[in-house]
Amino acid sequence: MLAVSTRTLVLILVACALFAGSGSVCAGVSVGADSLSLPGVAMTGMEADINAAPGGQGLQLTLSARQADMPAMGWQKLGVALDGGLDRDELGRWVFDGALRLKGAPGGALTNARLHMVADESANTLELSVTQDKGSARIALPIDQTTHAQITLKGLPAGWLNGLLSTVWSGRTTTGRVDADLALDLLDSGIQAGGQFALDGMGFDSPGGKLAGQKLSGSGRLGIDSHAGSTSIDLDASLRGGEILLGPLYAALPAHAVQLSLATRSQKGVLSIPRLRLTDPDALQLEGELGFNPNGDLAQLQLDHVNARLPAAYERYGKGWLRSLGIDELVGAGEISGQVSLDAGGLTTFALQTSGLDLSLAQGRLGVSGLHGALDWSATGDRPATKLGWRALQVYRIPNGAADASWRSRGGALTLEKPLAIPVLDGQFRVQSLAWKPAAASGERLQTSLALTQIDMGALCRALGWPEFKGTIGGAIPSMRYVDDRMEMGGGLSLNVFDGFVDITRMTVSQPFGIAPVLTGDIALRQLDLALLTSVFDFGSITGRLDGALIGLRLVAWKPAAFKASFTANDGGRISQKAVNNLTAVGGGGIAGGIQGTVLKIFKTFGYKRIGLTCVLKGDVCSMGGLGNAKDGYTIVEGSGLPRLTVVGHQREVDWPTLVRRLQAATEGGGPVVR
Repeated sequence: MLAVSTRTLVLILVACALFAGSGSVCAGVSVGADSLSLPGVAMTGMEADINAAPGGQGLQLTLSARQADMPAMGWQKLGVALDGGLDRDELGRWVFDGALRLKGAPGGALTNARLHMVADESANTLELSVTQDKGSARIALPIDQTTHAQITLKGLPAGWLNGLLSTVWSGRTTTGRVDADLALDLLDSGIQAGGQFALDGMGFDSPGGKLAGQKLSGSGRLGIDSHAGSTSIDLDASLRGGEILLGPLYAALPAHAVQLSLATRSQKGVLSIPRLRLTDPDALQLEGELGFNPNGDLAQLQLDHVNARLPAAYERYGKGWLRSLGIDELVGAGEISGQVSLDAGGLTTFALQTSGLDLSLAQGRLGVSGLHGALDWSATGDRPATKLGWRALQVYRIPNGAADASWRSRGGALTLEKPLAIPVLDGQFRVQSLAWKPAAASGERLQTSLALTQIDMGALCRALGWPEFKGTIGGAIPSMRYVDDRMEMGGGLSLNVFDGFVDITRMTVSQPFGIAPVLTGDIALRQLDLALLTSVFDFGSITGRLDGALIGLRLVAWKPAAFKASFTANDGGRISQKAVNNLTAVGGGGIAGGIQGTVLKIFKTFGYKRIGLTCVLKGDVCSMGGLGNAKDGYTIVEGSGLPRLTVVGHQREVDWPTLVRRLQAATEGGGPVVR
């Protein structure tokens, strides 16, 4: 039997406790213990067998523990099995070499590992090397101070660190491998650690998913200080590739190096990041701080310096944050810098400056080119006046010219200091007043007063892809408000077209820049010249004046979903054969009142006394009507003079897509001919 000193016995027990349990080094001895406690280690259900090794050289040690706990390392309720040989080498050091198997360790750590341990009493050092598959860990510590260790990790699965990380963080690593050189001190109430590391394909997440990353690679320095329920982590890293989420800040990192420096402090579930610096040379530089509440929700964000180069900054870093603010599908080019802060209630301040920026969102429905100048806003205090202008502006495919606006922040609202005139379609769009409340999460967000003068109707039609007709648009909107993601127009807008007027009232647009905007309102037609109107749409010639209304109009994604429409021409006029045919097709009717097909061929136009057509749309069905009831239908055209003409509609219920196809055929010159 080998004689082992008390000091060496304690050393072996401590070493076994650190990685497997404890045991005795007396040959031919079996030891059992209900429980055993050493500094930092507690074990129960321990059994050990120590026998002479085959050949008589050294000892064969077999040890098991039903449960081993190392709270400072985050290892709890581990099953342990250790089997190997113990002997002195030529330098008089104790050497153990054997198999180590743990059950229940975080990440499946050391389920089938090799342990090599060297104890040098003269040098007061204990060295342990653990290997499994492609991963290895080397630990060196003083024999008389086993709470201090130097650790070297090579290709270690990141999941193996979850036990240690759980002592300072509620999250966990998921994938990847780690290399590191660390100094670790186990304290009575926590740990301190620091050193260099390298990551390969690292993934991590946290409860609630507010902090997460995947496929991260890079290297850097790490410092951890955890005690008395408080944890501080300092990180300086160079990262390449992968994705990372810090609350509302999401980053898809490029293949080149991105410098990340941060300091985190956590206590009682509250996480703060008092230092955050990120440098991506061709996309984004930022400095600031973040704070999260115990639920993982963002409680504070303050970016004191932001410099972004688009489109790279948006694609890599801006999508997630802007989406949380309701801005999606942004396309941009240029550079912008500034500051921004927000709390749990939303935005509190922002200031931006740019010398040239192009932006477009909502699939191009809103865009600006050559944006230049600055904006400065605060939710509480007043801010100095700023100027912001553009070279061109586009709203729903309507091009607008250059303009410069003066702004000032007062009482939480960013207001236009003086009226702004914007050239548009040979006329002018005037913003008489405007007040925007960026911090308003609900209620009134924007209020403005607008006016249009001499807008060319033909140019507008070309911009919107409509059939072109003459006229100008003019009018005023005394009040327009943006309330709860809905635009509301106060008063009305009167358009002068076809030598008459189109009055728009009670108009609202919900989610105006969303995928499916919803428009509601009422439209009244007053004394439109039918000759001008029908000439534009190739419907066939009709003279006279048209009145009408669309009440309760509702468009979803700019397609009709509901309305009550009525159109009447009560003062008489002339109607061509083509117009007769098309009205007949729309109403699904025919000719009545004694006129014969041969007579219809002879006359090209007919006199009429009245024309009337109604449609009530609900869902995909339009309920049709006209001037009044007729035999088997309703009257659309009431004739006047000779030959006397009456057009009757027979279909009361018409499928809306079918009616649209009829109208398209009528306005494109493809309507049927009555014979």
